[in-house]
Amino acid sequence: MITLADVELAAARIAEQVRRTPVMKLDSAHSPGQVWLKCEFLQKTGTFKARGAFNRVLSAQERGEIDPNVGIAVASGGNAGLANAYAAAELGIPATVFVPLSSPAVKVAKLRAAGATVVQDGAQYADAFELAMAFVAETGAIYCHAYDQIEIASGAGTIGIELLEQLGAVDTVLVAVGGGGLMAGVAAALEGRAQTVAVEPSKAPSLHAALAAGEPVDVEVSGIAADSLGARRIGSIAFDVAVRTGVRSVLVSDEQIIAARTFLWENYRIALEHGAAAAFAALHAGAYVPAADERVAVILCGANTDPAGL
Repeated sequence: MITLADVELAAARIAEQVRRTPVMKLDSAHSPGQVWLKCEFLQKTGTFKARGAFNRVLSAQERGEIDPNVGIAVASGGNAGLANAYAAAELGIPATVFVPLSSPAVKVAKLRAAGATVVQDGAQYADAFELAMAFVAETGAIYCHAYDQIEIASGAGTIGIELLEQLGAVDTVLVAVGGGGLMAGVAAALEGRAQTVAVEPSKAPSLHAALAAGEPVDVEVSGIAADSLGARRIGSIAFDVAVRTGVRSVLVSDEQIIAARTFLWENYRIALEHGAAAAFAALHAGAYVPAADERVAVILCGANTDPAGL
């Protein structure tokens, strides 16, 4: 269970390690209402995941759980791997990142540049995960999950606290969902004060399917945003928070995500990865239509993209 208290502890813990990212009001020409963009793509390592990574590692350090000769382990060739590798390097401990053989060379190079030991083996992410679990069992390394850990989600939720401090009040926050760590943290931080709306690609609807089924279920994953929002099953923490706080899910198509990403680049010179553009796509495409006086914030959560596609 994750609550506001967990998020507040995370905010105090990571305050000196992460950036307080700005908010920007959408031009009135582009929205008849009051819409703010939370520019989390300016966070260290280019995504919100640095927040959870620092909270997880610092928490484990406080409890004396980290062997300084072994450090942490994570299975991820993407944003979570990079964030945890960066956090570990900043805090002076080793990081071992497990990635499948299919991981792009550019991502592997980034992980090594961040100071991580990269173990590249197995055909799929599931294989890399199993190797990471074996490494943890053998060495005692602290495992940092990409999304389904209380400390990871609580760290991500500090965005919600920042939003309230920056805007004074907000009615609705739109957040992209893959495994659900960001949504869980934000919904817990805003519980009773604002509604959280989950936005998912129609080709990777992990939360949408879970809410319909009444429990987390596996879904088929594909599409333009699968590299960052491609969890086959929503995390248990995220599902529990979504049910408890009344999070609703809306779906957007690949075409709508691409259009939203292009719009933000052409009008604001914001370069987002496709997964991060999904949240704005809900507004841009009309999948979520705010009331006339509704105060809406959209979390733009990541910028690790190839700008050539813009």
